[in-house]
Order: sequence, then structure tokens, then C-alpha cells
Amino acid sequence: MTIEAMSSFHHTGTSGSLYLVPTPIGNLADMTLRAIDILKEVDLIAAEDTRNTQKLLNHFEIKTPQISFHEHNTKERIPLLVKKLLEGRSIAQVSDAGMPSISDPGHELVEECIAQNVAVVPLPGANAGVTALIASGLAPQPFIFYGFLARKNSLREAELKKLNKHTETMIFYEAPHRLKKTLQAIIKSFGEDRKVVLCRELTKRYEEFLRGSLADALEWTETQEVRGEFCLIVEGRKDFKDEPEEQSEKLSLEEQVNQLLEDETIRVNEAIKLVAKRNKLKKQLVYNAYHHLNFK
Repeated sequence: MTIEAMSSFHHTGTSGSLYLVPTPIGNLADMTLRAIDILKEVDLIAAEDTRNTQKLLNHFEIKTPQISFHEHNTKERIPLLVKKLLEGRSIAQVSDAGMPSISDPGHELVEECIAQNVAVVPLPGANAGVTALIASGLAPQPFIFYGFLARKNSLREAELKKLNKHTETMIFYEAPHRLKKTLQAIIKSFGEDRKVVLCRELTKRYEEFLRGSLADALEWTETQEVRGEFCLIVEGRKDFKDEPEEQSEKLSLEEQVNQLLEDETIRVNEAIKLVAKRNKLKKQLVYNAYHHLNFK
């Protein structure tokens, strides 16, 4: 396999560039100078909600035309946007707040641009999850960003069952009207004692951090009027032991790897490395066993 290299700043093709531009999550002063310049310079802005983005453009006196690009029109919009890029036009993609593609539209457009050899240029900027994490007081790394949990009960339970194995700090997003139900679901899987920080209205006038146990957080939702967008920072599991159980010891190396791969967040190489560590073997031996490679 050959590595495919694409430089954002030395693009030699005839196509334009796709700029991924983060927007403020509340405080307009968090808009970067570079982001403002890019939005003024590009030929078109692909916006999740053109009405919402227009307020931002008006504030910074940006006159660039917009086109809507959201989760309900990606199939029809992506071919159109890529066509414009291939014709040499530059496009900035923005979501309503924060980073494009992070719990927002954008990923499929990036994939297609890469496939068509169109330069993709990311800009750094506001992100609610990391902003909440560094002020939470919980371990900042390692962490898992999950975003929104599934709304359907059975799917959400399955997600949380897998997440309950993780020792890393977890980041979730939630709307105010679903916060109570989400906390109830997390408690059902994680228990009541896990530490949590409810981060509300980040960077806005009523920014607030509510720290306590999951039980405390649920009680708060039952006694207060819940308002604002929330980011939940949840403590990782402390009692999860990374040691083989008796049942695992009876499994073949291949079966042990497959058992770990039931957790879809774990990759094959990671599972092989963990099985090797558990069995005090060289990683190559487990790799060979899993891939049925017999060297004499």
C-alpha cells in the first residue's frame, strides 16, 4: 500500500479547496481572525442553517453567498459542491456552532473531496467537548468523545453497555429536554456513584459547571428547570480489570481477539496487542495465530 500525500498549502491541481471552518459555540469573540478571512475570501459558504450563519456573517460584515448543507440534503448537495470545487471554486463549510463533522454535517463531503483529490483545509477553533473537558476537573486524558447517544432505548442501552467497559473520561452532548432521560439511562448502566460534570451554556452569559455524582445530577434535573445545551463529562470506570477471566484463559488466541472485537471501538491491532499482553506472549505470535499464518 502506498501512502497518498495531499498538501493543504501547496495544492497544485486546478480544483478549489474545501475549508472546514469552526464557528463560535456561544461567544462571538471566539471567532478567529483566520476564520473571518477565509469566510470573506471563499466563493461560497456551505452552512448547516443559512439563517443562523447569516447572523454571524452580518456581525463580521461578511458578504459571501451561502448554500444550505445539512443532514437532510447531503445526497443532493455533495455532488453539487464537489462539482463547484472541481471547477476551481473554493468553499467554506460551517455548522451552526463548533467544528464541522463533530456531531454535525461534513464527514461525507470530506470523504468525497478526498476521493476526488480536492484539497481539504481544516481550521482550528471552538469545540464544546474539549472546552468542557479541560474545566471539568476530571482526568483530561485519555478521553472518549461520544457526542449524542441514540434516542431509541434499546440502541442507547447497547451503546452504554459497551461504554461501561471504558476507563477513559467520556464526553457526551445532550439537549435540555432529554437530559433527565439520558442520565437515567447512564445510571442504569454505570451505577449512581460515578462522577459527572454537567457543563451548561459554554462560553455564554449563563455558563455553569455542575459537579457531583450521577445520582446528584439526576436529582438536580428533578428539582430545577433545565435550560441550555449540555455537555456531560463522565468519569471512566475505576474497577474494570484488564486481566483475563478464567473463561478467557480457556479460549484460543484467535477466540480471545474476536471476543475483544465484540466491542466495536477496539481495532484488530489493539485487540492483538492486548491479548499478547494478557498471555505474556510476543505480539507477532498472536498476530500469526489470528491471521492463520504458520511459519516454519
